[in-house]
Amino acid sequence: MSSGVRAAVMKAPRKLEVETFPYPELEPGAVLLQVIYSGVCGTDKHTWRGETKQYAGTPHERELTYPLICGHETVGIVAEIGPGGAADSEGRPLRVGDRVVPAANVPCGQCYYCRNAYPYYFCEHLEDYGNSLHCGRPPGLFGGWAEYLYLLPGTPIFRVPDELPSEVAVYTEVMSVTHGLDAARALAQTWGGPAYGETVVVLGVGPLGLCHLIKARLLGCGELIAVDRFDSRLEMARAFGATLTLNADRSSPEERLERVRERTGGRGADVVIDTSGVPVTFPESLRLARTGGVVVEAGAFVDLGPVGVNPNADICTKNVAVLGIGGERATAYVPAMRMLARNLNRLPLRSVVTHRLPLERAAEAVELSQTDAAMKVVLAPWGDVGAGG
Repeated sequence: MSSGVRAAVMKAPRKLEVETFPYPELEPGAVLLQVIYSGVCGTDKHTWRGETKQYAGTPHERELTYPLICGHETVGIVAEIGPGGAADSEGRPLRVGDRVVPAANVPCGQCYYCRNAYPYYFCEHLEDYGNSLHCGRPPGLFGGWAEYLYLLPGTPIFRVPDELPSEVAVYTEVMSVTHGLDAARALAQTWGGPAYGETVVVLGVGPLGLCHLIKARLLGCGELIAVDRFDSRLEMARAFGATLTLNADRSSPEERLERVRERTGGRGADVVIDTSGVPVTFPESLRLARTGGVVVEAGAFVDLGPVGVNPNADICTKNVAVLGIGGERATAYVPAMRMLARNLNRLPLRSVVTHRLPLERAAEAVELSQTDAAMKVVLAPWGDVGAGG
């Protein structure tokens, strides 16, 4: 048993330091996870920049509290289990040595949304690893950018298939956010039209957008159009089957609309997915959608301010539906891992993680994740510096 646990602690905006925490004593039902990899998420980038208002406009709107340990996209090995044991998502007892992915959130299980089978991120008293759970609450190890992650009792925990490598399993949480695409396809079909072969546009093909693009490809979409500022991301989008890529810095919204309409017989896209993380792309998403199309807004978790839309021209007369996706479904983790494992030899899924960095380089990891040089950047707390690192 270790006497201390090293972690990269976000002390304040743009201030990350490695600190040592006491090895925790586990409460009943808790699990201690030895972290293999933990990803840098778009939310972590906002926290790094000091953009900390989350769930704006909801009953649990909040400002993050520093210091905290970021990291909620994690894969690791069960190192210790608290008294009374714990089970995985399918009810099987967990054992030391099991390789698992924990959920990013802990629902209360008691509120209206929890009791009525809504997605667990609807919970009115949700606790989030690497976000609301900060270092002021003992034992403080509530983020994946640490050697060990303390999982509270009630945390959904998902067993990783043996054939799924950890460098792919680490973005399971991101793939689980793509359930908005499933809902969009079903919703679009209520107007009529085909049930497959849709034209899908993804605005912003960072890790979240790329996972939506991968999902669309595996679901059998037709045209698959990717828009981003970085050429490296557009190149990866093509590797995953994008039929058209558009650089946002070298094209205007009007030019992009024209190109999308050229590919769709003048109609526009069946489904538009906005994962850019900036609000200015939302009005463009509405204009790119066809009559009866669906816009999935999945990239606006923190409050960066309002944008203007025309409800008549952009939504009502076009019969456009808008789906806001604020998180992942707990029920999507295991299917996402099975889907990734099944398609390892079909798509270059191992290439999504481009950099693995140690805790000491956490600040570099966050900055790197915002550049053209990287796709998915992960922290490897035990010193596994891999490709590009």
